Amino acid sequence: MKKATKKEIAIIKEQFVSRYDEAVTELEYKNVYELLIAVALSAQCTDKRVNIITPALFEKYPDPITLANADIEDVKKLINSCSFFNNKAKNLLKMAMRVIEVYDGEIPLDEKELITLAGVGQKTAHVILIEYTKANLMAVDTHVFRVSHRLGLSDDLSATKTEETLVKKFTTELHQLHQAMVLFGRYICTAQRPKCDEECFLQEFCKTKKSFKPK
Repeated sequence: MKKATKKEIAIIKEQFVSRYDEAVTELEYKNVYELLIAVALSAQCTDKRVNIITPALFEKYPDPITLANADIEDVKKLINSCSFFNNKAKNLLKMAMRVIEVYDGEIPLDEKELITLAGVGQKTAHVILIEYTKANLMAVDTHVFRVSHRLGLSDDLSATKTEETLVKKFTTELHQLHQAMVLFGRYICTAQRPKCDEECFLQEFCKTKKSFKPK
């Protein structure tokens, strides 16, 4: 597959940043505790579904203390329309317990600290920091992976390697580029029937319409 040139990369970056200059996550939250839970639940699940689930969960368990003391079966019941809800419920309780025991009830806003929490990997930590602190980080979900490959920005097989490549090629404004690529992939450069002729503003840079998924 043909790779994007430095000139093309610069134009793609400018287009993304200018068109999505105020883009934020579509997950609904009021604080970093709610954001952490929403992002954790969104793994292998749509933001739309998560936003349906979380209001009742947040109302019943509004902070780490109440969640740490929750009945796991009740948490499972509240999130059972989410994929892998059994495992996610266990991780939510473990996460809340560690936040209470180690961080005095405050969600840490540090990547190394965040990934010590149950259910929080590098991607989840990056998404939280991108959204909440506008950290200069990149996170690669299925949308970012697909878009970066279609535009010739990466030919890496894994999300982790793709992230490293995007960081090297873009270097700055990564938080905005992440948000832009997620929304672009979700609504325009979709996996099936991408809106190439109708809505795509990057069609001239597209290398392939093939759909890519990380291994």
